[in-house]
Amino acid sequence: MGAPDSQPVYRMIISLITVIFSCGFNDGVVALVMGTSPPDSPPAGPEKQFTALFAFGDSITDNGNNNYFLSSLAKANYVPYGVDFEEGPSGRFSNGRTCLDYIGDLIGIPNLPAFANPSATGRNILRGVNYASAAAGILDETGQNLGQRFSLSQQVENFEKTLNQLRNTMNMSDEEISHYLSKALVVMTLGSNDYINNYLVPSMYPTSFMYNPKDYADLLIERYARQILAMHGLGLRKFFFGGIGPLGCIPNQIATSLAPGGKCVSFVNDLVGMFNTRLTSLVDQLNTKHPEAIFVYGNTYGAFSDILNNPAAYGFKVIDRGCCGVGRNEGQVTCLPFSIPCRERNHYMFWDAFHPTQAVHQILAQRAYTGPPSDCYPINLQQMALL
Repeated sequence: MGAPDSQPVYRMIISLITVIFSCGFNDGVVALVMGTSPPDSPPAGPEKQFTALFAFGDSITDNGNNNYFLSSLAKANYVPYGVDFEEGPSGRFSNGRTCLDYIGDLIGIPNLPAFANPSATGRNILRGVNYASAAAGILDETGQNLGQRFSLSQQVENFEKTLNQLRNTMNMSDEEISHYLSKALVVMTLGSNDYINNYLVPSMYPTSFMYNPKDYADLLIERYARQILAMHGLGLRKFFFGGIGPLGCIPNQIATSLAPGGKCVSFVNDLVGMFNTRLTSLVDQLNTKHPEAIFVYGNTYGAFSDILNNPAAYGFKVIDRGCCGVGRNEGQVTCLPFSIPCRERNHYMFWDAFHPTQAVHQILAQRAYTGPPSDCYPINLQQMALL
């Protein structure tokens, strides 16, 4: 994601570092820069609970797609991103792992290959693929201010390429493909950029002049549903949709809106609340019309708000500023190369101006996997695996 009110500075700085750091860094370089030992690999997870995991989304779940072939300012392939990740700065917009990584661990399908990674071929894609792309949105034009990215519609097209590859190179029959897809898990986390890098940037996008908040939420859901049904038509049957979190509480919005006393920006939270309400209704509609499938809503907003309202209960001490960033609340410009992040990263809710720390990602993943209907509606991922 990018900072709406600091685009000129952000673009100038990042355009320079994108060239310099385009090759990324390994964990040894991270250790050298940060003065730490390379982190150990995570322990082995449980038995595989779905045939595969396919992920569609934005920078919350991007695991490196923007590193390959895309001319984009939205990249996280440099130190100190990945300071707590076993591979170093892999392209994840986090100090470590993302909620998708943790979900993969919980369901027995860890370390998905990024679609754009040249190694995402053959048997490597049998367990699934991550198509998420930083700056991407539900609308095709969302995020164009940050350069190239795989929009949702392009991500669905990329999935079709994977499907063709499975048919052509793995010699799977139609019956085998049908069973494989029907038991695969689809995780979708989109919508944030349609506000942060579209609706809330009137200097670059006309959408806020064209649509009132309710109509814009309706537009997003209509476009979202179109792509969801396209994937259902291809044979996928188990869908999890992560709702949008309280964007008015991220360091960038607090900093650039000059919210009093570091308070959350209520009107931004109201905007995403409209989207989440409609997404929940869409889940009900889809489950009614397609009883052979299951569609689930992950209440990211509620889970994130619970942490914000009870930070000490979750071990957090800092909830209104980034661990790594520039400007007010470390939120006006995102984390720059070789910046020195905070030391107590597990005590911070936000890693940079826009994204949560891996500690928050882990909580969100666990609540999606085992949470009650207030977290994961109408069932959680653990229950979905049994269907």
